[in-house]
Amino acid sequence: MRALRWTAFILFGLLIAAGPTWAAGLQTLEIASKTGVHLFSVEVVDNDADRAKGLMFRKELPEGKGMLFDFKREQDVSFWMENTYIPLDMLFIRADGRILRIAENTEPLSTRMIPSGGPVLAVLEVIAGTAHKLGIAPGDRVASPLFKAR
Repeated sequence: MRALRWTAFILFGLLIAAGPTWAAGLQTLEIASKTGVHLFSVEVVDNDADRAKGLMFRKELPEGKGMLFDFKREQDVSFWMENTYIPLDMLFIRADGRILRIAENTEPLSTRMIPSGGPVLAVLEVIAGTAHKLGIAPGDRVASPLFKAR
């Protein structure tokens, strides 16, 4: 019985360690731009620990996926790319769901600060080149439960 428990414990640990890099709870987010409505499946991070980690240490970010940072209230924010291996586009979003600013093709592993350029409620990180490819620009509207609830 003791060996069975030990084996179960080891298997559980291996499952956790080898598990998916994406959280089970993804939300759908839409961005309406001049080129149409674009859907993304996003992982929402809404606490200090998860926001601090963000996409650090991940080796890939599929197209159509992203991470949405919820700051709970509008504020000026800054990001950096330390320990982030994937080049990203960062979309800084105001409380009304409008994109304030886009930092395109951010440099992996850089400690250079990337400011929001004004108060924002959220930041969406997607794979680099997404904004250009889809024609997403400042002023475009983002729709998600985060913005509908406010």
